[in-house]
Amino acid sequence: MIESPDAVSDDAARLCEEARGLAENGEAERAALLFERVLALGDTPFRARAALGLAVVLDDAGHVERAREADRAAIATADPEYGPRAAYHLALTHERAGEHERAAPAWRVVVDFGNPAYLPPAHLALARIADDAGDFDTARDHWEAVIATGDAEYGPPAAHDLAQRLLERDEPARAQRVLTAGLKLIDRGTAPYAYGRLAVALGISYLDQAIGAFGAALGEEPPDPEFGPLATELLARTLPLRGRGAEAGEVWRRGLAEPGTAGQVRARLRRDFGDTDDDGDGDLWWEPVVEHAVSDGSLPALAGEAFGALDHMYALLAVRYAERRSGDARETLGRAVRVPSDYGWGPLLHESFAERFRLATGTAAPDWTEG
Repeated sequence: MIESPDAVSDDAARLCEEARGLAENGEAERAALLFERVLALGDTPFRARAALGLAVVLDDAGHVERAREADRAAIATADPEYGPRAAYHLALTHERAGEHERAAPAWRVVVDFGNPAYLPPAHLALARIADDAGDFDTARDHWEAVIATGDAEYGPPAAHDLAQRLLERDEPARAQRVLTAGLKLIDRGTAPYAYGRLAVALGISYLDQAIGAFGAALGEEPPDPEFGPLATELLARTLPLRGRGAEAGEVWRRGLAEPGTAGQVRARLRRDFGDTDDDGDGDLWWEPVVEHAVSDGSLPALAGEAFGALDHMYALLAVRYAERRSGDARETLGRAVRVPSDYGWGPLLHESFAERFRLATGTAAPDWTEG
């Protein structure tokens, strides 16, 4: 006697429920047997569900290739729910194994099913695979598709990744639009990290846009004497914020080399030096050293050198004072005053002292810098 389709369907439903219960209780082997019995019943409405269930329990048991075969069986049913879920699971097995090229076709199957629940992760995975392959246009299409879904989990990372690539391609305005769209998907209260990550990227995009605008303002030759010095300063002070200190130094050098604007540029470069003459040329020997350090971004290093020299000189003198020793004061002082000699600015300090000594005594200072 042939069983009726309804009886077969009822049997398949019962077996699927039994198998699910066994799988949840850790009895994977028994669950797999029941799922296989459902598949043996043929083309029932539960075939896709059973195939996916079998794929999951086989994968959990370490039988990856058999699990993938079961995933393909579920996909072949074209079931609108379990088909994309099986393709998703199949893709993950390849991702886990580092087989991204083999994962891509499975992710595309997920997209082809069109189930909204699985589109965001599939598009994001395909975007990253294309990005790794250097295919920006394809990656961009997938990132934009993720953002368009409005998914709060996958949309923000898609916005971040796309914005990063746009910034690298000198397209800050487009990056801003992408990041703004991404921020709208985030509940700041429940996802502060995700919000902060995009907010920082948005700020960076504005910095890049500003750098482009300041650079464009300096594009004409010679620079306009009215806004050229200001643009020079803004560009030179903004570039280091993007890790482009060397370029900032070049901006200052170009500004200082331009006869029509050099004086104003120098005044802006030295704005934090304290009181200086109107022409920007101070009399203190260290101001050109500081000016150069500001222009090439090495001011922290210069400060470190100065404090290092002070620390060394102080130690040489203080140890003699602490030990209350006498008789070697001249040698100690000599060693202390020779400390700056090893620094690039040391000779300038020695020359400054020699001139002060000559003016005060009327005689030339002895050459004690070498010992």
